[in-house]
Amino acid sequence: MRVLAAMSGGVDSAVAAARMAEAGHEVVGVHLALSRNPQSYRSGARGCCTIEDSRDARRAADVIGIPFYVWDLAERFHADVVEDFVAEYAAGRTPNPCLRCNEKVKFSAVLERALALDFDAVATGHYAQIVETPAGRELHRAVDQAKDQSYVLGVLTQEQLRHAFFPLGDTPKTEIRAEAERRGLSVAAKPDSHDICFIADGNTPGFLSKQLGEAPGDIVDSNGTKLGEHKGTHGFTVGQRKGLRIGTPAADGKPRFVLDISPVDRTVTVGSREELAVESLTASKPRWCGPVPTETLHVKAQLRAHGDEVAVTARVEGDQVFVTFDEPTAAVAPGQAVVLYDGTRVVGSATIDTVARALLSAAPPARRVMGP
Repeated sequence: MRVLAAMSGGVDSAVAAARMAEAGHEVVGVHLALSRNPQSYRSGARGCCTIEDSRDARRAADVIGIPFYVWDLAERFHADVVEDFVAEYAAGRTPNPCLRCNEKVKFSAVLERALALDFDAVATGHYAQIVETPAGRELHRAVDQAKDQSYVLGVLTQEQLRHAFFPLGDTPKTEIRAEAERRGLSVAAKPDSHDICFIADGNTPGFLSKQLGEAPGDIVDSNGTKLGEHKGTHGFTVGQRKGLRIGTPAADGKPRFVLDISPVDRTVTVGSREELAVESLTASKPRWCGPVPTETLHVKAQLRAHGDEVAVTARVEGDQVFVTFDEPTAAVAPGQAVVLYDGTRVVGSATIDTVARALLSAAPPARRVMGP
């Protein structure tokens, strides 16, 4: 097969490209230039999108013995990932830019271009597995649970999976580094990237403030009592505990957490850990890795890239997904992706719109006082 290997400049994508070439495929390496100005994005090992990463990818391609190119997708990345990230925070939501990048850039723009150039598939260094079945390809968790990236790949459709390879899914990360060393790849000991690649200093609130400016508002408790002030709702996420800068301590002395963010009236609501618990959610924009579910699902859900699985019941109605938790779950934020799993298989994903808090629904209805 003719395979396009996406090479970020890290150890994972380098080994993935080497494995595909060793398997006998005709492999071409490509590095995605995602920054309008590489100097403004991260440098060193803190992220990707740097000139250093491009050079590392080129050196790896030379060692493997495959052709190498750089594709400039900076404008597409900025519009579909960076601007989306800023807009979501402005709306009081909590986006996942890595998931959006996989959906809009790596497995949309890149795959479309690859197929147009007569490539059969795209290979990446993601930690996930594809399993062939009579019904089609299935996306599964990686063997290395600590490195599993199936959550951010939950946006892939069956058609995209038909043209995708994840050569590292069956191998622990420690073995990948040892393999890179054996292959003579200079990135064998290169640290993993972290955080959000397009925020140069890792200061997300600072980045958002530059993009959105200050919009002061109130911090209130769940009863509406003002506790303090803030400089912009974009500086908060649901479930946040640190950095609230509330001068008045809680009556019980326990920490407060962000419960709700309302950009319209510039209000941030905080409360107890117990008030964070959510019993159900609604989500939209579903992406299914296989057939659209037609029956009620009793599956597991993951709500954050490195979060734990929780048991849920899910029901699909058109473009809406209704999820009920078997047990109340904390810190579920609109804008996050809910990814559904049947065992290790990824069923699909959707974007969280609304949540129903357990404490509120559990409250007894107000008593009606009847007249004489």
